[in-house]
Amino acid sequence: MPARTHTRTHPATMGGVDTRLPWWALALPALAFVTLLALILNPSHAHATGADPATTQLLERVQELLTR
Repeated sequence: MPARTHTRTHPATMGGVDTRLPWWALALPALAFVTLLALILNPSHAHATGADPATTQLLERVQELLTR
C-alpha cells in the first residue's frame, strides 16, 4: 500500500533570512586575537630560549610599527 504524500496548504514564503549576530559573537574573537597578539609582542613576558633570529626581528619590527 503506497504512502500518501502531504501537500502544503500554504505556499512557502520566499522572504530573506534575517540573521543577526549578538555583540559578543564579534567582540570575543576580536578580544582573543588582541590578547594573543599582545602576549606575542610583549618582550618582558617572552621566556623563549634560542628563538629564531628572523622571527625575533620580525616581531620587533611589528612592535615598532604598532607603537608609532
